[in-house]
Amino acid sequence: MKHLFTAAALMAATPLVAQNWDMPTPYGDTTFHTVNIMQFADEVREATGGALDITVHSAGSLFPHGEIKGAVRSRQVQAGEFFLSRLSNENAAFGLDSQPFLATSYEDAARLWDLQGPVVTELLAEEGLIPLFSVPWPAQGLYTNGEIATVEDLSGLRFRAYNAQLEEFAALAGAAPVQVEAADIPQAFATGQVEAMITSPSTGANTSAWDFVTHYTPINAWVPKNIVVVNQRAFDRLDSEAQAAVLNAAEAAQARGWEMSAAEAEAKTQVMAENGITVVEPSDALVEGLQAIGAQMLVSLREGASEQAIAVLDAYAGQ
Repeated sequence: MKHLFTAAALMAATPLVAQNWDMPTPYGDTTFHTVNIMQFADEVREATGGALDITVHSAGSLFPHGEIKGAVRSRQVQAGEFFLSRLSNENAAFGLDSQPFLATSYEDAARLWDLQGPVVTELLAEEGLIPLFSVPWPAQGLYTNGEIATVEDLSGLRFRAYNAQLEEFAALAGAAPVQVEAADIPQAFATGQVEAMITSPSTGANTSAWDFVTHYTPINAWVPKNIVVVNQRAFDRLDSEAQAAVLNAAEAAQARGWEMSAAEAEAKTQVMAENGITVVEPSDALVEGLQAIGAQMLVSLREGASEQAIAVLDAYAGQ
């Protein structure tokens, strides 16, 4: 898949002196997104002969997830990673990859991103941010105690949400959405704050989901993405060779990250099964009910979405 961000202008810059960048991320060191980002930082360091040293602050240790974008924008840090659809309240175009049952495979996700990516780039540029690369999570599955045969079985459950789309989805399913970050999932289940969730096999395995749920249903609801951004001014301070090193490493990280995600989906599902979680294919009734919710949400999205988001949806539907 072609890299979407190398068009970022290599603007005239002051000669590079040794620089240190701080880069907060929301997820722990073993999460494949973080592993990929650390390799990105290593490749930048090597390509610049150590002149640009990026320190990765994982697991929300420097800034909590919700503050990372703002920290990069305000130049408290030079770069950062966050879950793209967290910005959907700013513009619906940011959240299209989390629209239920719109793009449910890696192939569809790539087609959608080819259309969504340029719009995201334009929107973030207005805030002084340059997207470097974006990597998907595996398709999202359903975690519960006991098998869920129909949408009605979700009614009344306290349901973990991580963005506006999942809040709406849970509410339409009759569940009660509760915002919980990935790092807090085990405690949220242990205390009864949540009783079910939709998330990736990566998050399920990384949080030892077998300790608090019995069933995993791979409903492949959507393929959401994380995005890595850099502050435009920080990027402009680099000389042209260092800028090229960052963009080249970003292009490699995006390609590598998509491959890592695909491998992760199968491997982490197997890890959960080996640790006692019952992996059950969704029933036809459940799929039908979930897709109906997705269709309802898409109608609502179009009614209030930005022109940019609607243009992406129209182009995607026309492919």
